[in-house]
Amino acid sequence: MRQFVKTGVLTAAVFLTGSALAVELETEEQKLGYIIGMDIGASLKQQGAELDLDALFAAIKGTYNDEPLAMTPEEAATIREGFIAKRRAAAEADRQSMGAANAAEGDKFLLENRVKEGVVVTDSGLQYKVIEMGDGPKPAATDNVTVHYRGTLLNGQEFDSSYSRNQPMSFQLNQVIPGWTEGVQLMPVGSKFMFYIAPNLAYGANGGGPIGPNATLIFEVELLGID
Repeated sequence: MRQFVKTGVLTAAVFLTGSALAVELETEEQKLGYIIGMDIGASLKQQGAELDLDALFAAIKGTYNDEPLAMTPEEAATIREGFIAKRRAAAEADRQSMGAANAAEGDKFLLENRVKEGVVVTDSGLQYKVIEMGDGPKPAATDNVTVHYRGTLLNGQEFDSSYSRNQPMSFQLNQVIPGWTEGVQLMPVGSKFMFYIAPNLAYGANGGGPIGPNATLIFEVELLGID
């Protein structure tokens, strides 16, 4: 971008590489139009949609100026619905592929981890290891507890941490994932455990947020108290 002053008015001239197009932004209308175009461009880029920009500009111009359009609203709705369905199908295929890969990786990890020194496996398949054993009472599933915790994926990526926020979390124990409900009940207050949680005891095939489908999770949990 090159900026220059013309008769006391700041004007921006934008030159696109490889093109003779030059857009001068001098009036408020020009500037507003360019800003809206920037917003539209950023949104489209984020969506990753492949489209023809000439057709896009023609539709914007025609709609804004009440000119005859190349398709009716009904035709546009049908094409839009088809596009959305196609994108959803592709996203679902990606999700299933990721879920299968995560499940295989998790099964391999848990199979190897279960025989490591100090790892205990419960009837549900939950794996845990005692880092520090406290001497306080153990909570029931209906208790409110306060914990510090750190959660990571198998690749070591941290997806959540009360330590990072420097703020313990309090919750009712039967209102969290099954692996936590079961595991924290094994902990006397003052304990710190490592939990290795299979997807059926975590977020399952749907995942959530940064946690992919069928992801096996590792949590470091410190039980601070029973409220």
